[in-house]
Amino acid sequence: MVSASGGDANPAEAGGNNGERLVDIPLFDVEAPAAERLMTLAADRIDMLISHGQRHYGRLVLAAGDRLTWAWLQRSGNPYLDEIARIRRRLGRPGAVLLNMSYEWSCTTAVVADAACGMRLLRTLDWPLTGLGRTVLVARQRGAAGHYYSITWPGFVGVLTGLAPGRFSAAINQPPLRRVTGLKPLDWVIARVGLWRENGLPATHLLRRVFDTCRTYAEARQMLIETPLCLPAFFTLAGIEPGEGCVIERRQRSAAVHEAPAVMSNHWVGFALQGHDRGHDSIRRRALMSGLAPDADESLSWLQPPILNPTTRLVATANAATGALCVQGWERHGPATRLFTLPRAGMLAA
Repeated sequence: MVSASGGDANPAEAGGNNGERLVDIPLFDVEAPAAERLMTLAADRIDMLISHGQRHYGRLVLAAGDRLTWAWLQRSGNPYLDEIARIRRRLGRPGAVLLNMSYEWSCTTAVVADAACGMRLLRTLDWPLTGLGRTVLVARQRGAAGHYYSITWPGFVGVLTGLAPGRFSAAINQPPLRRVTGLKPLDWVIARVGLWRENGLPATHLLRRVFDTCRTYAEARQMLIETPLCLPAFFTLAGIEPGEGCVIERRQRSAAVHEAPAVMSNHWVGFALQGHDRGHDSIRRRALMSGLAPDADESLSWLQPPILNPTTRLVATANAATGALCVQGWERHGPATRLFTLPRAGMLAA
């Protein structure tokens, strides 16, 4: 494990999660495949996460979800099938496959110019699953294009939020569940039945491929726009040059692109599609972030309700031009971790 600054400029650290002690976010320097290695390096975190998952979903749901998801991964020829198989065997209980493929989170993101240099990515991740904030970690891993930092959890194969110093930073948001019948549970079933006809990549696996293989912002942008997906997703991408940034709204085989400065939450902007709401007040979160993001600084002053809400589990900012990264885990009652920071120009040597 590699040390990084804990920082003390964040006002959120004044209070912990319902009185619990704030923990550090560890930084691990690992070679690919990182997800399995992190299960050994952070064994206590994977145990905590799976235990919370069993309480949240129920063991029977996890077991059934694992079997169905595993069958789809095999049928679609997923490129990370072997990695997930090893994680599944190593864990030895339900949860590894389904939690790797879950799409039940909402988010608020922005890409704006950084007053000092480059472009800044702002990000919150909201998910009602308890324990995600307390078990988050940062992995410095390497792909063909070079090193990058993934804000992740042990056993998680894809990338949700990442920083590749000198290249780009990026994050994923979830679109609304498509409205077909008007009944959310039935529409969820219809969406999952439709998934069996798809063989594109899950969004988190596409973002992993982008960080592993893309050497420039332009390459990353093109791959995120053109690669077929199995389910819709929103990507926020920030480069290193002024103006290099965009939000990409993706359907399975089409895209709508919004150039920086840009903000995204969890409703469609570029496509005239109706859907079931994700998270707390997506429209107001996007509107508030649009007003706060241009003046955002490293104190997380933009972290205000409803951008911050009871389901917020992760807060992060990243600047690929300077190598700066700031991360904090949250739970329902407040911050769960101390602030993790990689200072400007403070990236580890390649």
